[in-house]
Amino acid sequence: MPIADPRHRTTVNLALQGGGAHGAFTWGVLDALLENGCLNFEGVSGTSAGAMNAICLAQGLMAGGRDGAREALHNFWTAVAESSPFPDTNSSADGEPPAVPAALKLMLQWTDYLSPEQLNPFDLNPLRDVITAQIDFERLQRHSPVKLFIAATNANSGKLRIFHNHELSVDALLASACLPNIHRTVMIAGEPYWDGGYSANPAVFPLFYDCAAADIVLVLLTPLHFGETPDSAQDIRIRLRELGFSATFLREMRMFAHLRERVGESRLPGWLQAWIPIGQLEQRVRQVRFHAISADALMSQLAPETKLAASLSFFQRLHDDGREHAKAWLASKRAAIGRQSTLDLAKIYY
Repeated sequence: MPIADPRHRTTVNLALQGGGAHGAFTWGVLDALLENGCLNFEGVSGTSAGAMNAICLAQGLMAGGRDGAREALHNFWTAVAESSPFPDTNSSADGEPPAVPAALKLMLQWTDYLSPEQLNPFDLNPLRDVITAQIDFERLQRHSPVKLFIAATNANSGKLRIFHNHELSVDALLASACLPNIHRTVMIAGEPYWDGGYSANPAVFPLFYDCAAADIVLVLLTPLHFGETPDSAQDIRIRLRELGFSATFLREMRMFAHLRERVGESRLPGWLQAWIPIGQLEQRVRQVRFHAISADALMSQLAPETKLAASLSFFQRLHDDGREHAKAWLASKRAAIGRQSTLDLAKIYY
């Protein structure tokens, strides 16, 4: 049941993973959380499609509150689908993964041999037009109701670059979603940037250091465990790409698990601990609580190329799945938010 009274809401931070078209699942998650109304958002970290969702969430909240955020997310994903040069593809059967257009498959094959400049000499990018039409970056820089952390990767150094509220722009958002075999490198202040997934998918540490809210909700699009080991050359290449995008996130979460374990260990008697102050970092480690909304079974069924399938029917299916997962998560975990973690970091990430 929606919670209208702000006094009964818990403030959380959101970490939104990237995953191309699969980000429509996150749209559904956010839609359900906004509709329920039990959570407020302080900080939102996003990479690639997660960054798109984060920006749309902030834009909508700024323009029209929760209903405005739901509308902004709906309008964005609808516009992305309508701008796609490929035909809409419905699932071949109920519950089956969608068919990928033959033209899209051919284009992906060409990326093994042709650069983005050769594939797209006029640098046409419908996504830029959608973002420019729907996002007021100048206003968002000054009046965003949430702290935004948008991740991109420096193409020459591999370093993570976090764009904060005052640095937001259409180029920063496109940089976060720039797959270099498909899109041209995005230049910002003379520096080249690629997809943020290469260095953080997503970055969690800004929510830890730069936000006061103790609860961090991860919205995950990459399965935590793949069911089968690839054996064909193509499947091995795909798995390498998936693992590469997950490596930094897994390492960061392992670090948090290790910190919590070490801070939890005390070599002092209990009566003495109360008299010896602990440091600011230790206090924050003890305070922070982790939660996760994911759909491993669903994501494992989807072929990697469907991340580029900008189909409205596909988006809507993922949106509906995201809503159902978020509702189930709220039903089972809501009472723990603000009190304890519902994600066992050591068990999952060690």
